[in-house]
Amino acid sequence: MDNAARALLALLVLLAVARSASPEEAPGTVAGPVYNIEIIVFRATGALGGAEDWSAEADVRSIAGDESAGGAAQVGHFVAVLPPAQWQLGELENRLRTSGTYVPVAHAAWSQTASSWGTRAGFPVQRLGIDIPGLTGTVFLERGQFLHLGMTLTYAMASPPPGLGAGPDTPFTINESRRIRFYERNYFDHPAFGVIALVTPAQGARPPGR
Repeated sequence: MDNAARALLALLVLLAVARSASPEEAPGTVAGPVYNIEIIVFRATGALGGAEDWSAEADVRSIAGDESAGGAAQVGHFVAVLPPAQWQLGELENRLRTSGTYVPVAHAAWSQTASSWGTRAGFPVQRLGIDIPGLTGTVFLERGQFLHLGMTLTYAMASPPPGLGAGPDTPFTINESRRIRFYERNYFDHPAFGVIALVTPAQGARPPGR
């Protein structure tokens, strides 16, 4: 085999390896810092607000403030689902379950890099390990000058909380983005259901319960 043939063979091998790699399979190739995100989705047992025209709730609520992406837009990469042993909101989930006011319906955690500010590029809840009937949507992490967590989640419950004036399978939506700080719990609220989220750095994260 001459030098030209050897070079061609080496190139084909490199291309095959590149095609088989993905952010999940090769986290060392992911560009940018990696963050751990943990969320609890819960529903209310009773109305946390009055009756509304639920078919009209499609506006984006944001308390993030103005940001600048600064440069070319970047889409976050999904790294891995985190096992329950690495969750930090287990005690909070137990308190919700025994409160009598709220019922946890989903708990998940994963690692990812951030997308550029304004892209709203996220991952569907099924990709995050959440498979709840009637719950759809995406969760996104964006970085501009600051780090922001957002979500567009729709939850169509078979039995909505009484007092909301909503019939079976009425879709309720959380469409919100906000600035986050590491290790602080963030509450995304709605009269019918809510989300508690925690974002931490993947490297040097505090142990669970700290």
